[in-house]
Amino acid sequence: MRVGLYPGTFDPVTLGHIDIIRRAASLVDRLVIGVAINRDKGPLFSLEERVAMIEAESAPLAAATNCEIVAHPFENLLIDCARDVDATVIIRGLRAVADFEYEYQMVGMNRVLDDSIETVFLMAEAQHQAIASKLVKEIARLGGDVAQFVTPAVNAALRDRFGA
Repeated sequence: MRVGLYPGTFDPVTLGHIDIIRRAASLVDRLVIGVAINRDKGPLFSLEERVAMIEAESAPLAAATNCEIVAHPFENLLIDCARDVDATVIIRGLRAVADFEYEYQMVGMNRVLDDSIETVFLMAEAQHQAIASKLVKEIARLGGDVAQFVTPAVNAALRDRFGA
């Protein structure tokens, strides 16, 4: 069984994330969405809320792709999380060249820690390349419309959170 790990904070999950999940699900038999606890980022949504969003948004993709997709919170090293879930591949989404520079360094470190786990980069589709959770939150906080960046359920959660 091919197991992939797609890690992130998913605060909130965007259409860009969903696109990567959909495409990654066609590459593996089981896709673990690693939801990072990263307290340093000060997430808008709690860990439980982010896991619930991932589960809700990925359920239709699991059925459509015949891939088991599960959410898995983690707070340890990414490579240790990959080992914990028996992943042989880490899936990373790229939007721009700036993403690659950071990811390139991370891959190098992860290869030193465990060279049996590969990293696969998936480029975001053109219509999703500008989407970043940080920007989505900022637009929503200031009362802007984020419907083109997130699903209706996530849009509703953002509106509820910001009182719009």
